[in-house]
Amino acid sequence: MSPPLDTSRVLSTLNVDGTRHWLTPRLARGRFLSRRRIVGYALIALFVALPFVRIGGRPAFLIDLVVRELDIAGAVFRPSDSVVLMLLGLAIVFAVFFATALFGRVWCGWGCPQTVYLELVFRPIERWLGGKRGRTPTRAQRVAKWAIYAALAFALANVFLAYFVGTDRLSLWILESPADNLGGFSLVVGVSALMLFDFGYFREQLCIVACPYGRLQSVLIDRQSLIVGYDVRRGEPRGKPRAKLPVVGDCVDCGACVDVCPTGIDIRDGLQMECTGCAQCIDACDAVMGKLKRPRGLIRYTSQDELAGLPRRVLRGRTLAYPALLLLAVGLLAVGVGGRTTADITIERASGPSFVELTDSRVSSQVRLHVENDTDEPHAYTLSLAGLAAELSLRGATTWTIGARKALEVSVFVDAPRSSFVHGERAVDLRIDDDASFERVVRATLLGPEGAVR
Repeated sequence: MSPPLDTSRVLSTLNVDGTRHWLTPRLARGRFLSRRRIVGYALIALFVALPFVRIGGRPAFLIDLVVRELDIAGAVFRPSDSVVLMLLGLAIVFAVFFATALFGRVWCGWGCPQTVYLELVFRPIERWLGGKRGRTPTRAQRVAKWAIYAALAFALANVFLAYFVGTDRLSLWILESPADNLGGFSLVVGVSALMLFDFGYFREQLCIVACPYGRLQSVLIDRQSLIVGYDVRRGEPRGKPRAKLPVVGDCVDCGACVDVCPTGIDIRDGLQMECTGCAQCIDACDAVMGKLKRPRGLIRYTSQDELAGLPRRVLRGRTLAYPALLLLAVGLLAVGVGGRTTADITIERASGPSFVELTDSRVSSQVRLHVENDTDEPHAYTLSLAGLAAELSLRGATTWTIGARKALEVSVFVDAPRSSFVHGERAVDLRIDDDASFERVVRATLLGPEGAVR
């Protein structure tokens, strides 16, 4: 027998007349809440501390939008590392797919910053200041709540921005006069306002209507994936312990699972997109079952197949395919990171005339190079001709000094006999080395007469 579905609302936070149904979930203390607190507060500590951690003199993690660099555990990636960054992105995607296939929305309930900060920081403050169900807070309590919210939002916004602009630059924005750095000050204020709006007003709406992950779970999980589920076979038909019914299930229809749900759903209606897997309904139901001297687990972490009486299989198609793809991406990523050099050389399209015909039956063709110094020290770079190129000569500056983590675009001209061009092209090998151990030979295509076809 299936439980009756509640069709009175389109969304759990939307009333029938279209107004918002405000949620004030009750707190259910239990084993899963204790574990979530340990995980959540550890993640908060990591989130706050990580921007200040240095590895090899560089941030442990920084997505520097100003200089366009990504720092991870002392390694620095720039836009020129596009293949490595693509592999990193693929590894993250496959890891998410694999975790979801096994554990469902464990990220939403246990690790997502939205859930962690809302349920472990902001809502406890609201309950402390009179925001419990059935209690109207005083004016002073409301003012105090929003003042604390604003301070927390400002602090969180600054930590969040530190991941994108760095702690040193952010410190200048905070300590300097707003008039001296209007752009940075506006960014801090804007992100703080968004944080306050989210955790003070929008709240669970982000999970229900804005976050795409809840909608993606329908294709990322299967009937074997871990979910929070209600055991219909054991719980139905619902009834009070003293009800005079011939057969009564374990569910006493107390509504405790609904009262504690942070997204306002009834888990007894089955698997729903709004469920974040936070296990509050499990703790609430276990407490009721304990009082009634009945076994725990009427609501539990399970799978759809287990609820239907079938065994759970960990090894299946997607739990084999996702880790295989993950290992492939990680392996290629390791090869890519291990094969990186201390400098990156790119041949770019020439600006201005591609070539000039000289008076001695020679052609001077332009080569434009983009040279990036990927080390933390300045280096001097030298350009020369490689291979048997006695008939060739270089024109222009061939030695440059590039600062640490800086790039330079340079143009040189290669003089070659007109007769060496075939259909307007001629290949040439150029050697670039520095004052340390870097050396690389790149092949450039010279453009010349006879149509100058690339």
